[in-house]
Amino acid sequence: MPHMLIFGMGYTASRLAMRLREAGWQVTGTRRTADGHSIAFDDERAVRAAIAGANHILSSVPPEGDADPVLTRYGAAIAAAPAVWTGYLSSTGVYGDAAGAWVDEASPVGQGRRTARAAADADWGALRPDMRRFRLPGIYGPGRSALDRVRAGKAHRIALAGQLFSRAHVDDIVAGVIASIRAGPPGVYNLADDLPCAQNDVIEAACDLLGQSWPPLQTMEEAALSPMARGFYAENRRVANGRAKRLLGWVPRYPTYREGLRACL
Repeated sequence: MPHMLIFGMGYTASRLAMRLREAGWQVTGTRRTADGHSIAFDDERAVRAAIAGANHILSSVPPEGDADPVLTRYGAAIAAAPAVWTGYLSSTGVYGDAAGAWVDEASPVGQGRRTARAAADADWGALRPDMRRFRLPGIYGPGRSALDRVRAGKAHRIALAGQLFSRAHVDDIVAGVIASIRAGPPGVYNLADDLPCAQNDVIEAACDLLGQSWPPLQTMEEAALSPMARGFYAENRRVANGRAKRLLGWVPRYPTYREGLRACL
């Protein structure tokens, strides 16, 4: 039976674990606190045993401060593990601001606000020759989409001309990771949809699907966004996904936010 060890059972990793278990995999996950399907990250004996026993290892844990907690604590064990496949869920934030231009896996990294993420991305890439790094844009899906923000009255339309983002449905990310297990070489893969667009377009589409009026157009100051949200709007890029399509045979089921939001609804 194939065995996947996943560090960090968050939104995306939990969806991946569900898909793998449905396909007959054994999946061991780590969380801060152990539960029925996961072991505690701090339980070194259990975690090191899982590292030694898994034939696939994936980390979805982001940096904490300036350090990657998985690499800090278990990096040497993962580097020496007998696994045949390893992966890391990174972020397209490593590319920084591209002024609306396209970025691909060969684009420079580390010039934006995600310096710790860029450093972790590089460190994971250097850890093992079989490493796959998946650079992910804005992730949405059931329970975590523009539909939920509109329903909660927390959706904004920001007057910011020319601002473009890429995004991906969580199930397309899961499919990309699974595709890399089946085929394709190690390396870096952007898993983004086919239509970078303004966030306003997504909010408007969500409102239309729910039969609600669009929020008023506001400036950044009027919207009183959190520092994290303001940072999101400070960067502008289109993320190319051609490498994953060519080398993994990956085709997004939800090529644009339109199909993805309808599926969420």
